Amino acid sequence: MITKENILAIAKKTILSESEAITKLIDFLDENFYEATQRIYETKGRLIVTGIGKSAIIAQKMVATFNSTGTPSMFLHASEAIHGDLGMIQSEDIIICISKSGNSPEIKVLVPLLKRFGNTLIAITGNITSFLAKGSDYVLNTTVDMEACPINLAPTNSTTAQLVMGDALAVCLMEMRDFKPEDFAVYHPGGALGKKLLLRVKDMIEHSLKPMVAPETSVKKVIFEISEKRLGVTAVIENDKIIGIITDGDIRRMLNDRDTIADLTARDIMTKNPKLVSSDTMAVEALNILEDFSITQLIVSDNGTYRGVLHLHDILKEGIV
Repeated sequence: MITKENILAIAKKTILSESEAITKLIDFLDENFYEATQRIYETKGRLIVTGIGKSAIIAQKMVATFNSTGTPSMFLHASEAIHGDLGMIQSEDIIICISKSGNSPEIKVLVPLLKRFGNTLIAITGNITSFLAKGSDYVLNTTVDMEACPINLAPTNSTTAQLVMGDALAVCLMEMRDFKPEDFAVYHPGGALGKKLLLRVKDMIEHSLKPMVAPETSVKKVIFEISEKRLGVTAVIENDKIIGIITDGDIRRMLNDRDTIADLTARDIMTKNPKLVSSDTMAVEALNILEDFSITQLIVSDNGTYRGVLHLHDILKEGIV
């Protein structure tokens, strides 16, 4: 019977086996890796990544990573390539071919066809004496001693090694291109990730209300302003400058401490030097400020000019968290 302990032991053994296979890749990095990276970086064409079987799935992931990090790439299925898809390859494209054995029938048919076009061919293979390796300009060695699979057949360690080698290429190319977060945002404009990288405070307060009172405004009118604008806060403005902030929490604390509010003004209960952000502040930076100071609103100000209020709910509605 397979027990919980057995299952956990098998899982740990699998993870350890794959991690050891990845670690050994370090010793395989050589001039081939350097030259291949340089050629990809310098090309005016695209990067075509091809493979068969599980290697084709790894190739698709590599293409996704390359495309999102500034290296234009396309996936070419090895079996489809010989049935017309070779037409996607242009003269300046560089080709990466992934195969554990490097000797599969599809690879043996494909390699001579790829070389016929004169494109640079980079092999990612676990067999450096294979047909693929011998026919390539550069060979990236992803040899593994064995698979994590208990019968040493299902691609596990080998595909993980291929994936990691692709990631190593992608990260090197990112560094060479001086790829920055704003560059990453260009390729990821949608979803929570895109909003983290692109959304600014001004995008969230464009149509929001601007609660404000003068320092001599009565507390009764302050409460009315906070309630009417429904942001739980109001700025206190004097001579067009922000001198303080009053939150609904300030109002509650004041009511608990006093029997009468008839003689109080906004100046009496406001918090001086409130936390301010500019409208150009990234939304995720504003969120960090809110979290650091355990507050739910920020006054938005550009060079002393009051622009509005950013509420935590505005950020939550955008799905950034």
